[in-house]
Amino acid sequence: MLNIPGYEGGPLVPGEDHLENPLFWPTHLGASLRGEDAQRAAFGADWDAATELYRRLCAPHEWPVFTVPLSSGHVIHVVYRNVEDEYGVDYLIHHPAWPTAETLAVVDGHFMGPGMSWPELLSAARQPSTQDPDTPDGRRLLLLFPALGDLYIPGDATPVLSAALSALTLMEDPDEVAGMLLDNQGLWTPAHWSSVDGVRVNDGGHSYRNPGNPFALPEHRLREISDALND
Repeated sequence: MLNIPGYEGGPLVPGEDHLENPLFWPTHLGASLRGEDAQRAAFGADWDAATELYRRLCAPHEWPVFTVPLSSGHVIHVVYRNVEDEYGVDYLIHHPAWPTAETLAVVDGHFMGPGMSWPELLSAARQPSTQDPDTPDGRRLLLLFPALGDLYIPGDATPVLSAALSALTLMEDPDEVAGMLLDNQGLWTPAHWSSVDGVRVNDGGHSYRNPGNPFALPEHRLREISDALND
Protein backbone atom coordinates (compact mmCIF):
# COMPACT_ATOMS: atom_id res chain seq x y z
CA MET A 1 0.00 0.00 0.00
CA LEU A 2 1.28 3.46 -0.88
CA ASN A 3 1.72 6.20 1.69
CA ILE A 4 1.97 9.96 1.21
CA PRO A 5 3.16 11.73 4.38
CA GLY A 6 0.43 13.83 5.93
CA TYR A 7 -2.19 12.81 3.39
CA GLU A 8 -5.29 11.49 5.08
CA GLY A 9 -7.07 9.19 2.71
CA GLY A 10 -8.10 5.75 1.68
CA PRO A 11 -6.26 2.82 0.11
CA LEU A 12 -3.67 4.36 -2.22
CA VAL A 13 -2.63 2.12 -5.11
CA PRO A 14 -0.29 2.67 -8.08
CA GLY A 15 -2.26 3.90 -11.08
CA GLU A 16 0.36 3.43 -13.78
CA ASP A 17 -1.51 0.58 -15.51
CA HIS A 18 -4.17 3.07 -16.57
CA LEU A 19 -1.63 5.07 -18.55
CA GLU A 20 -1.64 2.43 -21.29
CA ASN A 21 -5.34 2.99 -21.94
CA PRO A 22 -5.95 5.69 -24.59
CA LEU A 23 -9.28 6.52 -22.93
CA PHE A 24 -7.60 7.36 -19.64
CA TRP A 25 -6.33 10.66 -20.97
CA PRO A 26 -9.60 12.31 -22.03
CA THR A 27 -11.17 10.95 -18.84
CA HIS A 28 -8.41 12.49 -16.75
CA LEU A 29 -8.72 15.79 -18.62
CA GLY A 30 -12.50 15.85 -18.29
CA ALA A 31 -12.70 18.99 -16.15
CA SER A 32 -11.42 20.97 -19.14
CA LEU A 33 -13.62 19.19 -21.69
CA ARG A 34 -16.89 20.91 -20.98
CA GLY A 35 -19.85 20.68 -23.29
CA GLU A 36 -21.09 18.12 -25.81
CA ASP A 37 -18.79 19.29 -28.60
CA ALA A 38 -15.68 18.88 -26.45
CA GLN A 39 -16.73 15.46 -25.20
CA ARG A 40 -17.61 14.29 -28.71
CA ALA A 41 -14.22 15.43 -30.01
CA ALA A 42 -12.34 13.81 -27.13
CA PHE A 43 -14.19 10.51 -26.74
CA GLY A 44 -15.80 9.91 -30.12
CA ALA A 45 -17.77 6.68 -30.10
CA ASP A 46 -16.05 5.45 -26.93
CA TRP A 47 -18.23 7.31 -24.43
CA ASP A 48 -19.64 4.15 -22.79
CA ALA A 49 -16.18 2.63 -22.40
CA ALA A 50 -14.90 5.90 -20.94
CA THR A 51 -17.77 5.95 -18.46
CA GLU A 52 -16.87 2.46 -17.30
CA LEU A 53 -13.23 3.47 -16.94
CA TYR A 54 -14.25 6.49 -14.86
CA ARG A 55 -16.19 4.20 -12.53
CA ARG A 56 -13.07 2.10 -12.02
CA LEU A 57 -10.90 5.14 -11.41
CA CYS A 58 -13.36 6.35 -8.78
CA ALA A 59 -13.89 3.05 -6.96
CA PRO A 60 -13.73 3.79 -3.21
CA HIS A 61 -11.77 0.61 -2.41
CA GLU A 62 -8.79 1.81 -4.50
CA TRP A 63 -7.44 5.35 -4.89
CA PRO A 64 -5.15 5.44 -7.95
CA VAL A 65 -1.96 7.46 -7.51
CA PHE A 66 0.27 8.73 -10.33
CA THR A 67 3.69 10.02 -9.36
CA VAL A 68 5.78 12.51 -11.31
CA PRO A 69 9.38 12.85 -10.00
CA LEU A 70 11.24 16.14 -10.42
CA SER A 71 14.97 16.67 -10.82
CA SER A 72 15.10 18.50 -7.48
CA GLY A 73 14.09 15.36 -5.57
CA HIS A 74 10.51 16.56 -5.13
CA VAL A 75 7.65 14.45 -6.45
CA ILE A 76 4.17 15.43 -7.57
CA HIS A 77 1.44 12.95 -6.65
CA VAL A 78 -1.81 12.94 -8.59
CA VAL A 79 -4.35 11.20 -6.34
CA TYR A 80 -7.87 10.12 -7.24
CA ARG A 81 -9.58 10.89 -3.93
CA ASN A 82 -12.47 8.44 -3.95
CA VAL A 83 -14.49 9.51 -0.96
CA GLU A 84 -18.17 8.84 -1.59
CA ASP A 85 -19.94 12.07 -2.62
CA GLU A 86 -16.62 13.94 -2.37
CA TYR A 87 -14.79 12.58 -5.40
CA GLY A 88 -11.91 14.64 -6.70
CA VAL A 89 -8.31 14.65 -7.83
CA ASP A 90 -5.62 16.08 -5.56
CA TYR A 91 -2.31 17.41 -6.87
CA LEU A 92 0.28 17.14 -4.10
CA ILE A 93 3.99 17.97 -3.99
CA HIS A 94 6.40 16.41 -1.53
CA HIS A 95 10.09 16.19 -0.74
CA PRO A 96 11.69 13.57 1.55
CA ALA A 97 12.82 16.36 3.89
CA TRP A 98 9.24 17.59 4.40
CA PRO A 99 7.10 16.14 7.19
CA THR A 100 3.98 16.32 5.01
CA ALA A 101 3.04 16.77 1.38
CA GLU A 102 1.65 20.14 0.29
CA THR A 103 -1.37 20.64 -1.94
CA LEU A 104 -0.84 22.36 -5.28
CA ALA A 105 -4.35 22.05 -6.66
CA VAL A 106 -7.65 20.25 -6.13
CA VAL A 107 -9.99 19.35 -8.98
CA ASP A 108 -13.50 18.82 -7.62
CA GLY A 109 -16.65 20.74 -6.81
CA HIS A 110 -14.74 22.79 -4.22
CA PHE A 111 -11.76 23.33 -6.51
CA MET A 112 -8.50 24.95 -5.41
CA GLY A 113 -5.94 26.25 -7.88
CA PRO A 114 -4.29 26.85 -10.20
CA GLY A 115 -1.18 25.01 -9.12
CA MET A 116 1.21 25.84 -11.94
CA SER A 117 1.86 28.11 -14.90
CA TRP A 118 2.40 26.99 -18.48
CA PRO A 119 6.22 27.38 -18.31
CA GLU A 120 6.23 25.33 -15.09
CA LEU A 121 4.05 22.64 -16.65
CA LEU A 122 6.48 22.37 -19.56
CA SER A 123 9.46 22.30 -17.20
CA ALA A 124 7.93 19.51 -15.10
CA ALA A 125 7.11 17.55 -18.26
CA ARG A 126 10.72 17.79 -19.43
CA GLN A 127 12.43 16.64 -16.22
CA PRO A 128 13.92 14.22 -15.54
CA SER A 129 14.28 13.05 -19.11
CA THR A 130 16.56 10.79 -21.11
CA GLN A 131 15.30 12.24 -24.37
CA ASP A 132 15.66 15.65 -26.01
CA PRO A 133 15.43 18.13 -23.09
CA ASP A 134 13.37 20.43 -25.31
CA THR A 135 10.70 17.78 -25.86
CA PRO A 136 8.17 17.36 -23.03
CA ASP A 137 7.13 13.88 -21.97
CA GLY A 138 3.51 13.54 -23.09
CA ARG A 139 2.41 11.49 -20.09
CA ARG A 140 3.80 13.95 -17.59
CA LEU A 141 2.33 16.87 -19.53
CA LEU A 142 -1.19 15.43 -19.60
CA LEU A 143 -1.10 14.12 -16.03
CA LEU A 144 -0.30 17.58 -14.70
CA PHE A 145 -2.35 19.62 -17.17
CA PRO A 146 -5.46 19.84 -14.94
CA ALA A 147 -3.40 21.82 -12.38
CA LEU A 148 -2.68 24.51 -15.00
CA GLY A 149 -4.16 27.98 -14.86
CA ASP A 150 -2.31 30.61 -16.85
CA LEU A 151 -3.76 33.76 -18.40
CA TYR A 152 -0.90 33.91 -20.88
CA ILE A 153 -0.56 30.86 -23.10
CA PRO A 154 2.01 31.16 -25.91
CA GLY A 155 1.10 30.42 -29.49
CA ASP A 156 3.14 27.22 -29.59
CA ALA A 157 1.22 25.64 -26.70
CA THR A 158 -1.44 24.07 -28.92
CA PRO A 159 0.95 21.99 -31.07
CA VAL A 160 2.84 20.86 -27.94
CA LEU A 161 -0.36 19.66 -26.30
CA SER A 162 -1.68 18.23 -29.55
CA ALA A 163 1.48 16.14 -30.01
CA ALA A 164 0.94 14.53 -26.61
CA LEU A 165 -2.72 13.82 -27.37
CA SER A 166 -1.81 12.37 -30.76
CA ALA A 167 0.77 10.04 -29.24
CA LEU A 168 -1.34 8.81 -26.32
CA THR A 169 -4.97 8.84 -27.47
CA LEU A 170 -7.14 7.79 -30.40
CA MET A 171 -8.62 11.26 -30.96
CA GLU A 172 -9.40 12.04 -34.57
CA ASP A 173 -8.54 15.74 -34.24
CA PRO A 174 -6.03 16.29 -31.42
CA ASP A 175 -5.46 19.89 -32.55
CA GLU A 176 -9.11 20.70 -31.92
CA VAL A 177 -9.10 19.06 -28.50
CA ALA A 178 -5.83 20.77 -27.54
CA GLY A 179 -7.41 24.13 -28.34
CA MET A 180 -10.47 23.30 -26.25
CA LEU A 181 -8.31 22.26 -23.30
CA LEU A 182 -6.31 25.47 -23.38
CA ASP A 183 -9.48 27.55 -23.69
CA ASN A 184 -11.01 25.84 -20.63
CA GLN A 185 -8.10 25.38 -18.23
CA GLY A 186 -9.23 23.83 -14.99
CA LEU A 187 -12.25 24.95 -12.99
CA TRP A 188 -10.75 28.27 -11.95
CA THR A 189 -10.19 31.55 -13.76
CA PRO A 190 -6.78 31.52 -15.48
CA ALA A 191 -4.35 33.44 -13.28
CA HIS A 192 -1.67 36.00 -13.94
CA TRP A 193 1.74 34.71 -12.86
CA SER A 194 4.67 36.85 -11.80
CA SER A 195 7.99 36.61 -10.01
CA VAL A 196 8.22 38.25 -6.59
CA ASP A 197 11.73 38.19 -5.11
CA GLY A 198 12.50 35.19 -7.28
CA VAL A 199 9.39 33.28 -6.22
CA ARG A 200 6.78 32.38 -8.84
CA VAL A 201 3.30 33.36 -7.59
CA ASN A 202 -0.12 34.12 -9.04
CA ASP A 203 -3.18 36.23 -8.35
CA GLY A 204 -5.76 33.40 -8.33
CA GLY A 205 -8.43 33.73 -5.66
CA HIS A 206 -8.42 29.97 -5.04
CA SER A 207 -4.69 29.31 -5.34
CA TYR A 208 -2.32 28.12 -2.64
CA ARG A 209 0.41 29.91 -4.59
CA ASN A 210 -1.13 33.36 -4.20
CA PRO A 211 0.53 34.84 -1.09
CA GLY A 212 -2.40 37.25 -0.77
CA ASN A 213 -4.76 34.40 0.11
CA PRO A 214 -5.12 33.58 3.84
CA PHE A 215 -4.68 29.86 3.05
CA ALA A 216 -1.56 30.35 0.91
CA LEU A 217 1.47 28.14 1.46
CA PRO A 218 4.20 29.73 3.59
CA GLU A 219 6.86 31.77 1.81
CA HIS A 220 9.64 29.18 2.18
CA ARG A 221 7.42 26.51 0.64
CA LEU A 222 6.41 28.82 -2.20
CA ARG A 223 10.06 29.47 -2.95
CA GLU A 224 11.02 25.80 -2.88
CA ILE A 225 8.07 24.79 -5.08
CA SER A 226 8.90 27.58 -7.52
CA ASP A 227 12.51 26.36 -7.73
CA ALA A 228 11.47 22.72 -8.15
CA LEU A 229 9.05 23.47 -10.98
CA ASN A 230 11.61 25.55 -12.85
CA ASP A 231 14.59 23.24 -12.41
